[in-house]
Amino acid sequence: MPDQRLSFKDMCSRFDVTPRTLRYYEYIELLQPEKEGRSRFYHSRDIARMKLILRGRRWGFSLEEIRQWLLIYDKQGNDAQMAEWVRLADRQLTTLRAEFTQLEKTIGELEEMRNQVANEMKSDGDPT
Repeated sequence: MPDQRLSFKDMCSRFDVTPRTLRYYEYIELLQPEKEGRSRFYHSRDIARMKLILRGRRWGFSLEEIRQWLLIYDKQGNDAQMAEWVRLADRQLTTLRAEFTQLEKTIGELEEMRNQVANEMKSDGDPT
């Protein structure tokens, strides 16, 4: 099967990212498109990396963490990259769980205050 090749515009469209985002990912060396004059073309490797970048961002990883993780594959291979992935995922899961716990607490406090104000509004309007 021939290597897939997407233009800059097609890459933006496929991954629903802005041109600025795509150029930035190239600038920080997350992606390395083929250049023909002023045109850029992205191959299967870049497409796969883009999927990983967007997942990593959705899960709360920094671009530098993603960049370092992707470099491991190039320098040390798949096994080292997967071991690092497990370490990073464990750390991020701990962080997300703590954030979730705090968010639940904040939601509970907000609901309590909202209900208190709503009840006060009802009793202020009651002539009894």
